[in-house]
Amino acid sequence: MAPGPLTLEPTWFLDSDSEPVRAWAAEAGGEGEDSVALAERLFYAVRDGIRYDPYRVSRDRTAYCASAIASADSNWCVPKSVLLAACARARGIPARLGFADVLNHLTSDKLSKRMGTDLFAWHGYAELWLDGRWVKLSTAFNRELCERFGVKALEFDPVQGALMHPYDARGRRHMEYVRERGSFDDLPLDAIFATFDEIYPALAAEDGESDAAFDR
Repeated sequence: MAPGPLTLEPTWFLDSDSEPVRAWAAEAGGEGEDSVALAERLFYAVRDGIRYDPYRVSRDRTAYCASAIASADSNWCVPKSVLLAACARARGIPARLGFADVLNHLTSDKLSKRMGTDLFAWHGYAELWLDGRWVKLSTAFNRELCERFGVKALEFDPVQGALMHPYDARGRRHMEYVRERGSFDDLPLDAIFATFDEIYPALAAEDGESDAAFDR
């Protein structure tokens, strides 16, 4: 389906017209207007410039605005996807957010215990319109983290996209996509937290924790 007009417009969360996002997109995207090359530069800037930290889940709605995410040095999959989509819009590339539930077979013991399951609901990625197609791009895991867990880092692919690998470098199960949540022009934060409250009741009570497995 071709992109609708909202995929280029700023929204409350994807505030692509804000100065922090425009500045971040300009620096990370560099010069040139070729959409594929630009998307590739933005992809790697978000993937490796913001370290993955699943303990950064906040209930502050403003923390999920791209303008706030742009100043973070670590975050989790949903905010990283918001930033990529907002930066793409800021540079004239239609973009939206995509979500799926995944089974993560290689999480840390501490995180698995805290969550009470290996199901990661509402795993986020960005969808960019490149060369006449929607391309799904997950920037969640930075390269350093992938090397630590023995997982091949996702590379930018403007045709096949970049979604989590089903197996790690040693052939062990890694990510398994079990449910598509759909595509959205803005972040469905209320729906995400409603699911989190149902599946992960302990999360809200343990804000501020950390895990050495996800530290630098």
